[in-house]
Order: sequence, then structure tokens, then C-alpha cells
Amino acid sequence: MDYRILGQTGIKVSRLCFGALTVGPLQAALSLEDGAGVIRRALEAGVNFIDTAEYYRTYPYIQKALKDMEREVVIATKSYAYTRRGMQESLEKALRELKRDYLDIFLLHEQESYRTIRGHWDAVEYLLEAKKAGLVRAIGISTHCVEGVRAAARIPEFDVIHPLINLTGVGIQGGTREDMLEAIAEAAVFGKGLYGMKALGGGNLIPSVEEALAFVLNIPHLASVAVGMRTPAEVDFNVAVFSGQPVPEDLRHRVGTVKRRLHIESWCRGCGCCVERCTAGALSLVGGRAVVDTSRCRLCGYCGAVCPEFCIRVI
Repeated sequence: MDYRILGQTGIKVSRLCFGALTVGPLQAALSLEDGAGVIRRALEAGVNFIDTAEYYRTYPYIQKALKDMEREVVIATKSYAYTRRGMQESLEKALRELKRDYLDIFLLHEQESYRTIRGHWDAVEYLLEAKKAGLVRAIGISTHCVEGVRAAARIPEFDVIHPLINLTGVGIQGGTREDMLEAIAEAAVFGKGLYGMKALGGGNLIPSVEEALAFVLNIPHLASVAVGMRTPAEVDFNVAVFSGQPVPEDLRHRVGTVKRRLHIESWCRGCGCCVERCTAGALSLVGGRAVVDTSRCRLCGYCGAVCPEFCIRVI
């Protein structure tokens, strides 16, 4: 496994980052034992970087996977909190549930622009205090938006940016794939640590998985790339690709033929909560129930978290 330093943070991360969203209740909903086992398999194969978020509800999986782990593991988490008190509660929850004395990276979740970042500045000021106190090592944002990357690049208080980038540009907001690549290059000039997300478009690019991963690995400014994994086979496949090792044909077939989709149960009552939550514009109400436009869907599963009937999940 190759490792790089994340911008100017001094934090050494594996090129492959374990995206923890996939194992949790918004997607595969693995049991605690199984989900922790998938994470542990990646750690034992050389991965030292885990990306999660308060919203994902995966802290228990990570904590269990880290039990008795002797080497250092870098954890990045995210919060939607926009007030000082809210961010303090988010940080305390993460430290408590992960059983850590500090968090390596803490990000504002899904920022869109300079305006939204400024709207969260009370939370940023708390994170800066937490960083000074040794509770957080680096702060920044995650974003699906070109303008989010450009704005964060110019904010000196931010150390890390976690942008959405992939081969076909699925899920990128406010510009094209090329626009996002330019923004990422700009952020690197400002010394920001960058690690990518949605390299497989939330699963949409699994049929062309090796081409999709080769694309993000060839972006020189990304220290790491977060990839969601929910099976041991997916871990083995990604570790091989990110380590430059040949992928056995049977493993390639097992991983490359699985396509994920957003599943909406028949009992959907059309409340519209998911439509309001979806920032990709992939959901709408038709005939009194939610329907998905697969060409827009990022397969993030965030809509499932707001469904009062628990009828939406990525499968």
C-alpha cells in the first residue's frame, strides 16, 4: 500500500481510504460484527485511513474494528452542525463513540460555497479551538460542488478538502468534471490536503471499476481516495488495485458485475422528505410515491436517513 502526506497537515494516509458509509444503515446495513469485519480486513491489508460522518451512524462499526489495533489509524469524520454548541456536541459524540482522545480530521459536511461556509462559521471557530486544544488535528470541508472547493481553498483556516470527483463526473454540482479537476488543482496550490470521494459514482461506475479507479489514482493532487466497501471481496479488489497488484479474474468478475441501486419500498407514502433532502435532484413524487432518476442519483443513501417510513436504501 502506498502512503502520502495529506497536504500540509503532516498526516500520513494510505492511498485507499475506507469509506464507511457503505457498511452502515444508510446502505448495506450490515450487522455490527460483519461491518466491523469488513473494515478490519482493509486495515489488516494496509489501509490506515477511514472516512465517516456523524450522519452515517457508523461509529460503532469503526470502534469495534479498531479494537486491539496496535498501529495508528487516521479517522476523518464530518458534521452538519452550524453552531458552536452543535459542533461541540458532534465532536464529543465522535470522541465518545469511537473511544478516541482526538480526531485526526473534522469536516463541515456537504458545503456548497463561500456563503454556506460562512453560515457555519460559529462551528468553524469551535473546531479551531478544538484543534488548538489537541482534540482535532485538521479541519476543512467535504463538498460535491466546484464552488465549494474553490471557496475552501482560499480560507486559510482550512487544512483539508474532500471533493467529489470521478471518471464521468456523476454527482458533481456547479460544473463539469474538468471544472472540478481545475478547482482541485487550485486547492493544491494553496497547500490544502485533498482526498477524493465517490470515485465509483456511488456504485454507478462499478461496471467499469478499474478504469474509474485508474482515473482518480492518476489525479496527482489527491493524497487518498475514499471508496465504499461492503464485502471482503470488494476490500481485496480495491487493495489490489491501489497497491498496483494484479487482480485475480474471479475477483474481478465478482466485483465488476455487482451494480447498486436505490430501492424504494412499496409502502412509500409520498411525504416528500427524501425529495427535499436530495441535493442531486434525483428524486421526485409521481403518483403519490417517490421515484428515482437513476441518471442523477449518486447512490449516497442520504435520502434514506430522512425517510420516516424507513423505505429507502441503497442495495
